[in-house]
Amino acid sequence: MIDWNFLETELENFRRGGLYREPDNGSVRQSWLRAAEAQGRIPIDASSNDYLGYAAGPVSRETYRGASGSGASRLIHGTRPIHRALEGEITTWVDQPATLLFASGYAANVGAIGSMAQSGDLVISDALNHASIIDGCQLSRAEVAVFRHADIGAVESILRLKGPTRRCWVVTESYFSMDGDSPDLRALRSICDQHQAALVVDEAHALGVFGARGSGLCNQNGIKPDILIGTFGKALGAQGAFVASTTVFRNWLWNRARSFVYSTALSPMLAAVVHENLTRAQQDESGRAWLEAAGSELRRLLMNAGVRVLESSYGPIVPIILGTPERAVAIANKLITQGILVQAIRPPTVAADSCRIRVTLNSTFSDEQIRRLADSIIRVCAE
Repeated sequence: MIDWNFLETELENFRRGGLYREPDNGSVRQSWLRAAEAQGRIPIDASSNDYLGYAAGPVSRETYRGASGSGASRLIHGTRPIHRALEGEITTWVDQPATLLFASGYAANVGAIGSMAQSGDLVISDALNHASIIDGCQLSRAEVAVFRHADIGAVESILRLKGPTRRCWVVTESYFSMDGDSPDLRALRSICDQHQAALVVDEAHALGVFGARGSGLCNQNGIKPDILIGTFGKALGAQGAFVASTTVFRNWLWNRARSFVYSTALSPMLAAVVHENLTRAQQDESGRAWLEAAGSELRRLLMNAGVRVLESSYGPIVPIILGTPERAVAIANKLITQGILVQAIRPPTVAADSCRIRVTLNSTFSDEQIRRLADSIIRVCAE
């Protein structure tokens, strides 16, 4: 029998460094709700990625009566009409030739990036890309070059040295989940075109929030990536993901993306929920306008009070830099006592000196809740 003490030693090191994550048995949520109730206030969940407020909403009776499970992978017996309908709707929404559904955003990035890059290829990846992108790069057989976050000049320098015949893939997020900022997508597209490189963009946190009909930042900037990856667990308030690209790449993923081939197909019921929410999101211009205005107002209030908000951020993600893991956790815990739920973000998600709380806004918040968020954060940061 293995001696598990080596892992306990590692976990103790996490505890000492303020990096240990305790599985939540519901006590945090209960404390948050009780605190809001004691103050006679509506609890504010500013920790979720549910930007448009769809996650807690009801579904139609017809959707609820749908099949809960697909029964197999798509390659065996898992494809249902709702899968094809949803893929067709997404294809139109993001203006790409073809779409393939995945079980999660992680599976989509690992499957797409891990299968697209071949031996001898070069993948050029933003330093702040999501863990699923990083893992997809590592699983591919390509060389990986990491560039400083959003540094377009660094991308161009790497591409100039690649050699005339080498296949290259530039991979970025359009809206970064921890910093709430974006690269210059137009410049990236132009540089990729100049050097015959492919542009791969993860729009997980942008879809539903930015662009006409919520179609994302690539659409808003008037560019089309070679591969676009999106998820249903953020603004669409559900679960699952997709990869949109050419028909030939969809066929490649169908045959070679291991996270797709060897996974049970997305639940037909869940696909129907996504389809409903996608229809709703495309029409939700008021929700998107509110998120933009509320994000700007919250930043203004916090920065005027001397709270350190990441200056490059915009939109519904408001990162408040606190420095150490201990301070980030302490501030998050104090806010819970105010009936406000936020998440302390620590390594390995962010650098050790940039621990933070990440406030994420929801279009169901009121103006009063935005002021309350600001007042509470200003007060606990000053203590």
